Amino acid sequence: MIEIKNLTKIYKLNKKQMKESKTTDTLKTAVDNLSLTARPGEIYGLLGPNGAGKTTTLRCISTIIKPTRGEIFVSGHEVKREPEKVREKIGFLTGDIKLDPQFSVDYMFNFFGRLHHIQEDKLAARKEELFTYFGIKDFSHKKIKELSTGMAQKAAIAVCLVHDPEIIIFDEPTNGLDVITARSVTDYLKKLKAEGKLVIISTHVMSEAEKICDRIGVIIDGQKVAEGTLGQILHDTNAEDLEDAFFELYRHQKGGK
Repeated sequence: MIEIKNLTKIYKLNKKQMKESKTTDTLKTAVDNLSLTARPGEIYGLLGPNGAGKTTTLRCISTIIKPTRGEIFVSGHEVKREPEKVREKIGFLTGDIKLDPQFSVDYMFNFFGRLHHIQEDKLAARKEELFTYFGIKDFSHKKIKELSTGMAQKAAIAVCLVHDPEIIIFDEPTNGLDVITARSVTDYLKKLKAEGKLVIISTHVMSEAEKICDRIGVIIDGQKVAEGTLGQILHDTNAEDLEDAFFELYRHQKGGK
């Protein structure tokens, strides 16, 4: 289970960042007093526009960056106090962190498997399972830089899942993928959910969230503006689909400022 309690993340901006953001403020609040709970056996979707705070939230959960305020518990372990324990429980995939292009898929999978202290026989069995599912056995000897975008993404997913984590955290898992590759990824997320694992993803693709997420949290300007099942969100916004619901929430949030 993931429990986020009053998460706030504030960044200090340098002059270049201030210029790019067209602001004179030296501080940027990326996530603002966010609380949510995601449970085993569900796919929880963080939905929001670019810059909403989705990636920052997932990075805080994954111990890559430290919260400014608030607490995050992953399977009972607090991210700032027990980061090593948290990393044992999770698999984290983000497009901002890529596999080394100079190494082969085989090498990267084995490397990370050994980092997680997986026994060689179990590592071989895990490789067979994941490489077969994602159709990368015939490409496993190739360097990452020689793979197509879709194949590289599937290789990164396999490496991310090498230690069979109980919590899977994917940041925009289908971004830039063709429809067939994207479908294989979302189908695997459903498989993980069926195994009782907790899957939390960020996305700005409304149709993807509608199809695979059991519950959705909508984040705008770092704040959670809605949370619930698709049906609950549609009911609360009097909308016919998630895209209409999102724009109603966006309009209300922006209009209230």
